[in-house]
Amino acid sequence: MKNLTKYIFAILLFIAIKPAMAQNAKEFQAAKSKNKQYNALYALNSGDEQKITGTLRNIKNALEDPRLKGKLHIELIAFSAGVAVYDKNSPFKETLLDLKSRGVDLVQCENTIRERKIEKSSLYDFINYVPSGNGEIILRHYDGWAIVHP
Repeated sequence: MKNLTKYIFAILLFIAIKPAMAQNAKEFQAAKSKNKQYNALYALNSGDEQKITGTLRNIKNALEDPRLKGKLHIELIAFSAGVAVYDKNSPFKETLLDLKSRGVDLVQCENTIRERKIEKSSLYDFINYVPSGNGEIILRHYDGWAIVHP
């Protein structure tokens, strides 16, 4: 009898608490687009083909997000081993050209090519250059850009 009383009390307690828990639980709501323009800098410092492919795919996904469509300006900054994305022997040319046609700025750190003794002629001719990848990240950050490092 004592166990039955405890059991009934537990059921009654659960019945009383469950609606209160449901009232307090907030339903998830995705972020909403509130601005006219968004800026994002994708930083790539890996030469790993899977990492590069994933980064390029992430950029495409952001461009296709219905909340950001037509409002998003993206820059891809490559530095260190990330220079591999812009190498003329890489398999990324078509993807990069597609991203460029969609307004993505493709940028390479000049420190990297100088330190690694890379000739600009070995990189795609449709990319841009900045003196320092880290400098670009810092400046964009203070200009209010989202910094994405997949």
